[in-house]
Amino acid sequence: MSHRHALRTSAQGRDIVHGTSGAGPFNQRIAAMITRGVGSMWCAYAFAILALVSLPAAIQTRQPIIIVGWVAQTFLQLVLLPVIIVGQNVQAAASDARAEADHETLQAIHALTVAIHDLDEAHSRILARLDAADAARK
Repeated sequence: MSHRHALRTSAQGRDIVHGTSGAGPFNQRIAAMITRGVGSMWCAYAFAILALVSLPAAIQTRQPIIIVGWVAQTFLQLVLLPVIIVGQNVQAAASDARAEADHETLQAIHALTVAIHDLDEAHSRILARLDAADAARK
């Protein structure tokens, strides 16, 4: 019985999601550009500054609902989106690194298992010859 090694990373899932037609690579490039742009801490800082522009107006209203709305709908949504993307990118890179390390370990284990299996087969052949020689002597 043989086994084919297969390492799968998140990058290989792109064709499954976007397809391999002409539009697929185009969509991948556009999505990657937007994600790289929005998924950066610089974008989070820019969004924080943008959100802070409307803070004085929200505070001037002295209405808690307006201030809470500004915090929840303006500041948190604008700033947390890029921060979450950055965090997901860090987690994905760590996951890919773990997958590659696990794959290398599994390949080594598989190689050892094949070697042990070959050794066991050789031992079985030797034992069969010894049994045949012993039976011939009797």
